[in-house]
Amino acid sequence: MAGSGERARHWRYTELPGVDLLRARYIRKTFVRHTHENFVIAAIADGVEVFHHGGGDVSAGPGALALVNPDTPHTGRAGVPEGWRYGAVYPSPEVVAAIAAETTSISGTPGFISPVLDDPYAAGLVHQILRAAEESNALAADTLLRIAVTRLLRLNGGSLPQRAVRTAGGRVAARARAVLEDRMADPPTLEQLAGDLETSPFALLRAFRGVYGMPPHTWLTDARVRRARQLLDSGTAPAEAAVAVGFTDQPHLNRHFARIVGVPPGAYQRERKNVQDAGSRLLLPSDTWQNRSLQKTYAPEREENRTPTPGESRTPPSYGTPSESGSP
Repeated sequence: MAGSGERARHWRYTELPGVDLLRARYIRKTFVRHTHENFVIAAIADGVEVFHHGGGDVSAGPGALALVNPDTPHTGRAGVPEGWRYGAVYPSPEVVAAIAAETTSISGTPGFISPVLDDPYAAGLVHQILRAAEESNALAADTLLRIAVTRLLRLNGGSLPQRAVRTAGGRVAARARAVLEDRMADPPTLEQLAGDLETSPFALLRAFRGVYGMPPHTWLTDARVRRARQLLDSGTAPAEAAVAVGFTDQPHLNRHFARIVGVPPGAYQRERKNVQDAGSRLLLPSDTWQNRSLQKTYAPEREENRTPTPGESRTPPSYGTPSESGSP
């Protein structure tokens, strides 16, 4: 990415279990259709991001948040020539469900209703979570995450519908997915898969798209990258992970990994190792953070559902260490 002006850092903070973190700036970056196991809460700082979601394109500019529920297909690209800059947190469904149960009246599985929310106050909270994590302030990072998720669920939350698999097509799609998961490194052709499931290729294709929002081959690439992330997290070398999940070699994994996760596998794994190393050291709260930001952050907590004033700043804290790439 040297000279491109694009940069990103995708990492974890050991004191925020179940949450991935990202800072990124993109100009020409394009993300293919993919999903995340976790929620996406991305706060736009500058520029505009456009992403395909729910059958159409939506856009988010400065002070807005891009909000994507787990296992929801979406893309990502710049909406203006200068690209976009953002920070994001990716809390797991378990983390969001626990917060929702304690602080909201949402029944069932909690999630976001609209993919874009214009709320500079919540966007600012996301950037402050990232800064607290960078400064190893566990108390602030954990508290701010809970405040941000609660606010977003109260403003834009609801109970997610359950994915229907009761129809014949839904059952066929679920069986096809199970086969692909089991044969990830050696998948059948569409015709072979349809034959094994006693249906036609086009009927299978329509059913799979209807349930999972993408054709089987796109879903398989997404699933391979997810499994590769798990292997990298456990310490498997990128070249070995590539072959294990069915990619031809490491460059093949690199290409798809960067188009979905946003950073190359090597950079992703280095950040995971940094988290493990940090976990063996004592993490102390930052006095600088507390003196500079904590009081100001907590003061609005008592009015977390207020409407932001027209003059309220939309500018988040500055970004940190450049990396190689990143994803919403």
